[in-house]
Amino acid sequence: MIKSFFKFLTGQSGTSPEVRGTPESTGSTGTLKDIENFVDYVVRALVDKPESVRIISDTEKDIKVIKIDCEKEDIGKVIGKNGKTITAIRSLASGAAGRLRERVSVEVVDK
Repeated sequence: MIKSFFKFLTGQSGTSPEVRGTPESTGSTGTLKDIENFVDYVVRALVDKPESVRIISDTEKDIKVIKIDCEKEDIGKVIGKNGKTITAIRSLASGAAGRLRERVSVEVVDK
């Protein structure tokens, strides 16, 4: 899961370096659903109660919003110290979405 997402994010698909970089040549067959699955995988690995994690997708204007819903006591683990963990998740999701020429936002839902 992580290796395939990393390959998708970096565009490594076995193509030669001189043709790498264009959307057609990267071989990235990733979708927005793959980004949702990645966020789900990472969040479930971080929290104490992974069975209570729900990933909700919504579209607002031209931006796909991925909402993370988890137990109240797990929100701190998802956000991280000074927001570094959620910032990293957002950066990876935005980078992958950029390769698809899409816009993605990741939010943590507070109950």
